[in-house]
Amino acid sequence: MKTFWMNFWKEEQGQDLIEYTLLMAFVALASAALFIGAGGSINTIWTAANNQLSNAAASAS
Repeated sequence: MKTFWMNFWKEEQGQDLIEYTLLMAFVALASAALFIGAGGSINTIWTAANNQLSNAAASAS
C-alpha cells in the first residue's frame, strides 16, 4: 500500500491537464467580467444613438 501512495504522489501525467483547465477557467472568468462591465457602456451608447435617430426622424417630419 505504501508503494501505491508513493507512486500516486510522484505521478505527474495529469498535471498538464489540470493546469490547462485552470488556465481556461481563469480566461473564461476574466472574459465574463469584461463582458459584464462593457454591457453598461454598450447600453449607454445604444440609448444615445437611438435618441439621436428619434430626434432626427422627428425633425425631418
